[in-house]
Amino acid sequence: MGEQIEGRDTRTRIQSVALELFTEQGYDQTSLREIAERLGVTKAALYYHFKSKEEIVDSLTADQIARVEKMAAWAAEQPRTLEARKEFLRRYAESLMQSQHHKVMRFFERNQASMKDRPSGRNFKERMSSIIDLLVDPGDPPAKRLRAAMAFFTLHACWFILDGDGLTDEERMKTALDMAYELIEG
Repeated sequence: MGEQIEGRDTRTRIQSVALELFTEQGYDQTSLREIAERLGVTKAALYYHFKSKEEIVDSLTADQIARVEKMAAWAAEQPRTLEARKEFLRRYAESLMQSQHHKVMRFFERNQASMKDRPSGRNFKERMSSIIDLLVDPGDPPAKRLRAAMAFFTLHACWFILDGDGLTDEERMKTALDMAYELIEG
């Protein structure tokens, strides 16, 4: 089969390079050939892992969804206490730091027109919205639900809103987590 790139690390490298190009140039303006060139491989080698740009995007969102679902499963087993909710937010923030999540969110933000009708984008948005249910009790007033949603989305928003503030990623996330705790405490 000639040139073949193998392994999980290569898959992750492809995702990272594609995400970078999709964000820089736009999803519609980026070709598989450009991704392969940036990786220093042939298009055929890239095809070994992904047959299309759509497959790359689907893999990015699937990875994010899998991580979120794992954390949601943990949260669903916890008592519905403030401490458990704060621990969920802490774990979620830690997960965001360890993944490419903020890069994926930036990609979606910059490619909204191209992604709005893609199933992977809709699925991701639906999963993220369902997390809010873990941060409130059934029957909680709308204001409490809104504060919980704001707490959760604060962990995402910090990557965009505090982008030019000269903060390290750790400082940015600590600031967001502190704010999320304040919101969830009500």
